[in-house]
Amino acid sequence: MIDYSVVPSPCYVLEEKRLVRNLEILNRVQREGKAKVICALKGFSFWNVFPLVAEYLNGATASSLNETLLAKEMGREVHVCAPAYRANEIEQILSCASHITFNSFSQWNLFKKETLKKGISPGIRINPEFSTVEVDLYNPAGRYSRLGVTKAEFKPEFLEGIEGLHFHALCEQNADALEAVLEKIEANFGEWISKMKWMNFGGGHHITRADYDVEKLISILNNFHKKYPGIEIILEPGEAVGWQTGELVSSVLDIVHNEIDIAILDISVSAHMPDCLEMPYRPMVMGSDLPSVKAHTYRLAGNSCLAGDIAGDYSFDEPLHPGSKIIFMDMIHYTMVKTTFFNGVKHPSIGVWKADGFHLLKEFDYEQFRGKLS
Repeated sequence: MIDYSVVPSPCYVLEEKRLVRNLEILNRVQREGKAKVICALKGFSFWNVFPLVAEYLNGATASSLNETLLAKEMGREVHVCAPAYRANEIEQILSCASHITFNSFSQWNLFKKETLKKGISPGIRINPEFSTVEVDLYNPAGRYSRLGVTKAEFKPEFLEGIEGLHFHALCEQNADALEAVLEKIEANFGEWISKMKWMNFGGGHHITRADYDVEKLISILNNFHKKYPGIEIILEPGEAVGWQTGELVSSVLDIVHNEIDIAILDISVSAHMPDCLEMPYRPMVMGSDLPSVKAHTYRLAGNSCLAGDIAGDYSFDEPLHPGSKIIFMDMIHYTMVKTTFFNGVKHPSIGVWKADGFHLLKEFDYEQFRGKLS
């Protein structure tokens, strides 16, 4: 268990033991569901622990040239899938990739010759035009989505050389959502599945969440194998890899009062927890409760100029004061990946908690802030 008193503020800290727990669950899915699980870097890019991840998973999936280069550092398979590829980057991407998915037949036709020459396994992304994702911002299969080829736009005459089909229609969901999407996929594209070497079921599978039905997922995978023998199944969770593996440690800088008590922290919600404002959602804070449930209620706010740089209202057993540690839960997946240097607010350091204690991996300084600009 992490001793937060020795963790500097602000700092993202991952606990290695919790990561291993997640990896063991994902490895069980690989083993019993006869599938490949790869880590989606868009959700989990904590490269310092890539050697550990590589002991369990088959590789990583990337969405850009930069992520492709990072995925290569894992030393396992590199899968790439992006809405579109730049002509001046495709050669470098192909030099790293084992698999590449094209979002349209026009992109496939544009880069087909180079892809086949490199011996990379190519796929086409399909859009099931069905999803149970409720938030439009995170629904890749919503109306007018640019992500994937719809049934109406599917061109079988362009399939020569294509070895896989790739879909992504989930977001933080359970196995029943995958089951529903697969039914739609088979209805729209079933005649082409058996002609493929692999099928990528995308991400959004919340496999390591406590209430996720792992048994059902394994059953779905095995039933798919029975219907389509010989086809390799690929899952690419990102959030499930880093789910509940660590926190963002912050501290109170000041308490101000304007009808309510407001604690100004040494982080920025906008810069360091942007998904809290995008989604939006109220992050959990260790030792807190809803407003007025406990004796002392505060609005937790960031240290930027943005008026809406606010995490929410929380209550605590004891009053807060400058120096009080505020620990935001489950901040290692997505949140940590999305951070910015907005307003120049000090960027949280990065650390890992191992069996022998805390290891500081990275601190950010002025040169890194300046280097992002010009």
